[in-house]
Amino acid sequence: MSESVHTVTALPTERRTDCPFDPPAELLDARRHGPISRCTHPGGKPGWLVTGYELVRSVLADPRFSSRKDLLNVVDFELPPAPPGEFLLMDDPEHSRYRKPLVGRFTVRRMRMLTERIEQITAECLDAMEAGGTSADLVTAFAKPIPTIVICELLGVPYEDRASFQEQIDAFMGGEVSDEELIAAYTATQEYLARLVAAKRAHPTDDVLSELTDSDLTDEELKGISLILLAAGFDTTANMLSLGTYALLRNPDQLAALRADPSLTDGAVEELLRYLSVAKTFHRTALEDVELGGQTIAAGTTIVLSYHTANRDPERFADPHALDLSRQAAGHLAFSHGIHQCLGQQLARVEMRVAFRALVDRFPALRLAVPAEEVVLRPESADIFGVKSLPVAWDAK
Repeated sequence: MSESVHTVTALPTERRTDCPFDPPAELLDARRHGPISRCTHPGGKPGWLVTGYELVRSVLADPRFSSRKDLLNVVDFELPPAPPGEFLLMDDPEHSRYRKPLVGRFTVRRMRMLTERIEQITAECLDAMEAGGTSADLVTAFAKPIPTIVICELLGVPYEDRASFQEQIDAFMGGEVSDEELIAAYTATQEYLARLVAAKRAHPTDDVLSELTDSDLTDEELKGISLILLAAGFDTTANMLSLGTYALLRNPDQLAALRADPSLTDGAVEELLRYLSVAKTFHRTALEDVELGGQTIAAGTTIVLSYHTANRDPERFADPHALDLSRQAAGHLAFSHGIHQCLGQQLARVEMRVAFRALVDRFPALRLAVPAEEVVLRPESADIFGVKSLPVAWDAK
């Protein structure tokens, strides 16, 4: 094993305030030294950090690396297995058993059929913004409501429960509450989902969760699946909408291009996904000794996969730190790769295409209502990167 390999001593590392969309400087520096570095996990355990596009992609497709929660070697105590149904933290065959019943319910065709409803939800949010004056917090008025309503309708969460659900997901994914508050929010969400599953079994309605009750999945498994779908379907898209708008406002030439040319919308979504990579990092654990990038990853060692540096790898994307809506960004890893590639990626794409297009068309003079440096970002400890609030303003009609 080479002794000259670069070392990153602390994770997570914070971003520079003057470059809020770029990965932390330490991670970019690690990538410049090579696609793989040594690192120390927050719990003190030694590990590896993979920052290069090709290596990240190869690990995601390699069955010698495990996603299992109980194999994570990042703290000085044993972690429990993932709860039933929470398939993101499982390997095959358990992973496929849970994912397979969902695949047909999140196809490109089925998600496109939702477009009209997503357009209606988006228009209602924009109507409410416009009726409220000439300024708003885009996070609470636009970015959060759209995916919350969509995923809740898809899974059959009653309308009156959506606000409390959103607050609970915010609490345990936002990275800013105490351990006690996080556990309380997670527990409350679990208890709510248990009641929801029971209600769907007793009185099925026209939604995905009701359809899943007509399977061999247990209530505990359905609860875990619902948690994964609700959390992922809300938090990632909400932060892409708010952070993506912030990125466009900080790049006025690209915003102007998008306003002027609706045909850029699909490509703009892919480029924003690449550029922002809000799902920043994931972990994998070696099931056996594996040679990776010239280094030996010992069996039982957990590695960190840095999606945001992989998507900024100059060997894969030219001028990677520039936001270029005309770029062919296909192949980015924002939705991961391999068997764990995001199940809801087509839904997220439809939501972003509709929402970004409608926002720039409705408010052609949209701008930040505060200096850019006053926009507060989520901490790097948050599971999903984003902004806490985004004050915007526009001209009265």
